[in-house]
Amino acid sequence: MSGFAYVVQGGQVESPTLKQALGVRADLVWIHLTTNDERAKAWLGGEAQLSPYVIEALTAAETRPRCDSVGAGAVINLRGLSSEALAASDPLASIRIYALGGCVFSVTRKTLNALHPVRELVAAGKILDPGDLIAALAQAITEELDPVVADLGDSLDDCEEQIATGHAFDLRRMVNRTRSQAIGFRRFLNPQRAALEKLAAIPGDWLGDDDRLHLAAAADRAARMAEELESIRERAALTHETLTDLRAEQIDQRSLIIAVVAMVFLPLTFITGLLGMNVAGIPFAHEPWAFWGVFWLCVAMAVVIAAYFIRRHWFER
Repeated sequence: MSGFAYVVQGGQVESPTLKQALGVRADLVWIHLTTNDERAKAWLGGEAQLSPYVIEALTAAETRPRCDSVGAGAVINLRGLSSEALAASDPLASIRIYALGGCVFSVTRKTLNALHPVRELVAAGKILDPGDLIAALAQAITEELDPVVADLGDSLDDCEEQIATGHAFDLRRMVNRTRSQAIGFRRFLNPQRAALEKLAAIPGDWLGDDDRLHLAAAADRAARMAEELESIRERAALTHETLTDLRAEQIDQRSLIIAVVAMVFLPLTFITGLLGMNVAGIPFAHEPWAFWGVFWLCVAMAVVIAAYFIRRHWFER
């Protein structure tokens, strides 16, 4: 188990050990744990003396964004981008937070990219209370996700522009990848929007008016990204269907060409096979003009058959 702690009092920032930060009264005491083992539960229950419900919320193996009022404080789960490789079905790392007047406990199991810039803001003395800290985390998470969601939309735009180029297989892979990422992000952004909206409305003097405005702005941004991801998902499904139809049309066209060629050569094969039998009595077998006569007969038949198919518009797309 590892982590860090910050104590902010009157604009002055200190970074004590986790144990030293416990019990300190200040404008902001932020205790963060980075863990995925049972020692965190023991430490939070023994040293920090948190309630079993809060401990379970901070250390649960699987979480979704949510916000629950707990006494004078609140439990908040948020999801953001991670530098670690995560499963496609779970592409965002979680941060679990328990906040109340003057104190914030947070736990991450995977590296959360937004955590580093928020730590820098705390160390620089720009975050002064729990409301500032949570609002900064929410803003950092949404600001980092916003360009990623925009890139997904741009990637799908590129796929739609290249539909007519004939690279159906490559485009289908790109569309499937984009659609999978959009579904994974949307799975968490919708509940994250609801969690931020609920947090902004929770009563308590540890959240200032400016904090509530920042949280509402982050919730609005999350809602906009969720709507964009829904649009991407629907567009990706439509593009995938278009590519599937295009590929089926290409296969049908090639099958038609093969069928036409086979039908042109079928009677020619019959004639050449019939005349090529090694038996006595084949007509004109000893005539000098017989080979060229059969040859030009086959050419004429091929032209007539091909002209028939052209007249019937078999070669039209």
